[in-house]
Amino acid sequence: MYSLHEPALFTRLRDARRVLVAGAGGGFDVYAGLPLALALRAEGKEVHLANLSFADLHGLDLGVWLDHNVAVIGPDTVARGDYFPERTLARWLEGQGLPSTVHAFDRTGVQPLRAAYRALIAHLGGVDAIVLVDGGTDILMRGDESGLGTPEEDMASLAAVRALDEVPQRLVACLGFGVDAYHGVNHALVLENLAALERDGAYLGAFSLSPASREGALYLDAVAHAQASTPEYPSIVHGSIAAATRGDFGDVQFTDRTKRSELFINPLMSLYFCVDAVGLARRNLYLDRIEDTHLTRQISSAIEQFRDTLPRQRPPRTYPH
Repeated sequence: MYSLHEPALFTRLRDARRVLVAGAGGGFDVYAGLPLALALRAEGKEVHLANLSFADLHGLDLGVWLDHNVAVIGPDTVARGDYFPERTLARWLEGQGLPSTVHAFDRTGVQPLRAAYRALIAHLGGVDAIVLVDGGTDILMRGDESGLGTPEEDMASLAAVRALDEVPQRLVACLGFGVDAYHGVNHALVLENLAALERDGAYLGAFSLSPASREGALYLDAVAHAQASTPEYPSIVHGSIAAATRGDFGDVQFTDRTKRSELFINPLMSLYFCVDAVGLARRNLYLDRIEDTHLTRQISSAIEQFRDTLPRQRPPRTYPH
């Protein structure tokens, strides 16, 4: 039974002692989990961070590899290139006096990614919960929508985690409602999907990231640190979420990368939308088709082949108000 006094996500995690918060879609996704990790640590839980990585992990020293496709990243990890969100976050964590390890999963298909999750879980001594976090909401797409955003990495993570039956709680939290419009996601369909998950008992509600909270203030600091540390690769997703969290509205430009686009920064971007991961996976129409994949491009091909079989796609809808 849930209560208005406590977001349902935290009710589900109440008895968890050790929690893995993992970015599902690559890039800076793990930053969407930072406020949750901070809140859970404040409750006395042991929290670990991980992220599906877009960095050049193949240039890492052999000593950082925990197992196939999962590396242990710290503030001083040496890598090729400047784009390394996991190390950037590790450096920010160290500066805050917080545990500064961020685990990085290589971009793979479902089977090796699930094996990497299991290797990390064994290394951590087991976990009671996994919270997949998505910067944006395209992980909520079921497959027949007019636009899916960038589904490959999100779906690899969701498919990998849904079969980890040894983990009692497997949840998904999305932060950044609206940012996927650039990639063709229609957010009226996102709301329709959430309504269907509610009927299934898999929707865990929404709550706001407040700049007046310790977690919100530290999130804003971490995003500013990331933008300063990687000026050539600023996160549009988290720049948008941070702007919304500060109370900005409308066409707020914070990077040259968006100067040719009209942004719509608004308070919905600072809301967490939370669902049960297994329930979300059950609603997906093509997840079984990617189960045996070993490479990301196989996931892309499987999604494309599935889309070709659809008699029609769900057309985009406009908000009636």
